[in-house]
Amino acid sequence: MDSKVKRLLTRFLKWRYKHVSNKTFVHVTSLIVGFLAGLVAVTLKNTTYLIQSLLKEGIIFSENQLYFILPIVGLALVFLYVKFVHKHPLQHAVSSIIFSLSKKRGLLPVKDIYTPLIAAPLTVGFGGSVGLLGPAVKSGAALSSNLAQLFHIDAKTRSLLVACASAGAISSIFQSPVAAVIFAMEVFSLDLAMSSLLPLLLASISAVLTSYFFLGNEVLFSFSLTEGFQLGDTLFYILLGVGTAFASIYFTKMYFQILKWFEPFKSPKYRLLVGGIAIGIMLYAIPPLYGEGFGFINSLLDGNHLMALGRTPFDAYTENIWVVIALLFGITLFKAVAMTTTFAAGGAGGVFIPTMVMGSALGNVVAKIINNLGLGWEVSESNFTLIGMAGLIAGVIHAPLTAIFLIAEITGGYQLFVPLMITASISYLMTKNALDYTIYTKELAKIGALLTHNKDQMVLNLMEVDDVIEKNFKTVKPEMSLGEMLHQSVSQSKRNIFPVLDEENRLMGIILLDDIREIMFDTEQYDKIFVKNLMHAPPEHIFQESDSMKQVMKKFQDSGAWNLPVIKNGKYVGFISKSKLLTAYRRKLINFSQ
Repeated sequence: MDSKVKRLLTRFLKWRYKHVSNKTFVHVTSLIVGFLAGLVAVTLKNTTYLIQSLLKEGIIFSENQLYFILPIVGLALVFLYVKFVHKHPLQHAVSSIIFSLSKKRGLLPVKDIYTPLIAAPLTVGFGGSVGLLGPAVKSGAALSSNLAQLFHIDAKTRSLLVACASAGAISSIFQSPVAAVIFAMEVFSLDLAMSSLLPLLLASISAVLTSYFFLGNEVLFSFSLTEGFQLGDTLFYILLGVGTAFASIYFTKMYFQILKWFEPFKSPKYRLLVGGIAIGIMLYAIPPLYGEGFGFINSLLDGNHLMALGRTPFDAYTENIWVVIALLFGITLFKAVAMTTTFAAGGAGGVFIPTMVMGSALGNVVAKIINNLGLGWEVSESNFTLIGMAGLIAGVIHAPLTAIFLIAEITGGYQLFVPLMITASISYLMTKNALDYTIYTKELAKIGALLTHNKDQMVLNLMEVDDVIEKNFKTVKPEMSLGEMLHQSVSQSKRNIFPVLDEENRLMGIILLDDIREIMFDTEQYDKIFVKNLMHAPPEHIFQESDSMKQVMKKFQDSGAWNLPVIKNGKYVGFISKSKLLTAYRRKLINFSQ
């Protein structure tokens, strides 16, 4: 940083500490964060649409139907950027933010500000079947994190501002400020308290105003609700809830399965080639899989399923409604495949919008089946399209409230609130019962980095094993005599436990003061008894590189020990005492609850 800028910043911070309360400063900063997140979202959308418009007349809608070759071009450009500029594998946007909040005190690198703004438009603009919401959230969160560091904001407030940026990105893209706040609370497990709610609201409002300023009244879904909730349709909405639950389970399992299929391809080049070809084939057969899919959703909401499907190899048969239903169901199945293949091939994007596309297709399919069974039933296809989206969001992301309020805000009213609650709650409950974790959280749960609304679990996840290791233990060698141990270690130690190490610093066992209490004053035994005769195995080991704090707590509980040794890469590191662990837990809990 330039010295002049540094001096100005120092003067500003001094003035701020003297004249502006911390609460007021957080509120002002949340407004700034919201504006920046909105700016990021607008930039991301416009950059992507610019790329699509440049390609539109040339290839995408040409008579030659060559659009299916574009994804591999976009993926190749992303590959070159990652290899020569970013120089690190791309991470899933929301998962990396949760990990940052859990294990890195809300710190995100500067490159996370601009990388999503480059990689995501190249992926989506060239036809990658992913969304822009995740990259917008990631870029906004990184901006917020670095702004907080610049202003010397503490870790807890910094984490709140990261969540504010995430809410701002969603508010800007969907122009739905209430759903944006709820998303931040559901996904990032924030407490519903005024201290966190007000900054989220301010950021969300600031972001949506930014979106209106740059984009005017342009909305993603040009839809006006014409039919409200009919009590006689309740059973069908329950059926839709069950259907979206199964679709959510399929979506999640397919995501992890496809990533697993790509694991044997160690080189990113091979993953790019195989993934790009696979996406191209899917796009040729099912054109609506191209890009994000908002045009597809809007066409379904307008009741124009032929426009939604576009030109396909099955155009000659689309006069038959059951062929249309089959094609829409194909989109339901293959959107998850196309999305995950884009990720596996090295693309950048998000999960949220593909979830909406899949849900809209499924909801429309269910409505069309009901209307064409010939039993005299008639339901609103546009309403089912909307509520199908809510069902998939609730099931895939485990965010039922976000799903309900997002669709309610999109429709401009709450006439569908009851069916939204029915479908979203059924989908969420069934999916949650079948799958403990989401696409966002499964890998985080494995490493103990998952934030939850369970305060006890949250505090344990925020704690680090490194912070509670004690190293002031006198070590002994197995070949030492009792006399040597007493003079060199016991007499100089304030602890009652002695780790026995070999020449390579590996733990051979431990000796407690109680083990030698009866013989420690019998000088005749000093040269006759050796450490190796006295040592014994500890009741349990803690492995620094793999054990989470939850596992550490469980090991203390199961073993009944007061001290347990810590091992890292096979070598002794130190001990963790139950008293220090509980003290650290209590302090973290108090800090978290304030």
